[in-house]
Amino acid sequence: MKITDPISIQSLQLTNRLVMPPMARCMAEKGTIPSALCKYYSERALGGYLGLIIVEHSYVDKLGRANPEQVSLGNDADLFGLQQLVCSIHAAGSTKVFAQLNHAGIAAETQDIGGGPVGPSAAWVHHPWSKDAVLPHELTKEEIAVLTTKYAKAAVRVRYAGFDGVEIHSAHGYLLDQFYSPLTNQRHDEYGCDSVENRVRFHVEVIRAIRRAVSADFPIALRLGACDYMEDGSTIADGVAAARIFEKEGIDLLDISGGMCGYTRPGHEEAGYFGDAARAIKQAVSIPVMITGGVRTIEEANQLLANGTADLVGVGRPILQDALWAKKAMQRA
Repeated sequence: MKITDPISIQSLQLTNRLVMPPMARCMAEKGTIPSALCKYYSERALGGYLGLIIVEHSYVDKLGRANPEQVSLGNDADLFGLQQLVCSIHAAGSTKVFAQLNHAGIAAETQDIGGGPVGPSAAWVHHPWSKDAVLPHELTKEEIAVLTTKYAKAAVRVRYAGFDGVEIHSAHGYLLDQFYSPLTNQRHDEYGCDSVENRVRFHVEVIRAIRRAVSADFPIALRLGACDYMEDGSTIADGVAAARIFEKEGIDLLDISGGMCGYTRPGHEEAGYFGDAARAIKQAVSIPVMITGGVRTIEEANQLLANGTADLVGVGRPILQDALWAKKAMQRA
């Protein structure tokens, strides 16, 4: 298996296994996509050297906004900018593009729009992006149902805008990850901390709602913060159990990253530093598995594929810093 090999994600064919993962650029203007952001992505898609771009996390509800410059998927008025973005990427070459749905939960910035942060439990927690502990409002079952519908409506906008697929964000300490992690989920109802099945129940409801809202052949990925790498946090075994549930529910791609530790892993800088989780999950499921983190060269990407860590490799910072990185790297592959 090599980075230049094609791969299918459900019915979607990618020309290679190199992925530009979601990386927040904080360039949106009141949630709308500016021409500068279209240019940023189209420059990296030019020539089709990337198999897939997963666009930066975008909020499904304004009260789940991670920052004021985040892209919105929460309103029909967002469609024009989303369509312009997709067209700019598709026009640049063969690269496919997914949107990423997110709700920041405890980490939301809501000071200028009213309302406070929400989460699985009304408990003081330290979020990886916050210096101060936050006491969120504990979501009721009715509020969870409303948010599930908002995820589904956002996915419909994604498909209508022309994206090739959609990714659900459940990593890096955001809302769905907050339900998954024992560090932030202190509930004892059917969404509670008593079992992995309960901790991912919200995920399952979101997956089912999205699948009902889009066609059966529209790829749905999920970014899983498989392990918190913290005492009393989620474990790799939890990640394997969750991955099996997600595959059964129809997820087409698992994108493995960190949980409450964020997108870095303390004490680790090697290529594919979430590789222990990705490898265990890949052995447990039959759908494609993607890994991101610390990959700086195409040789490192090929090694992660060859040793069975993953089926696709995301390269973040090098592509962020150099629009031509993928072209130069793939020409050497």
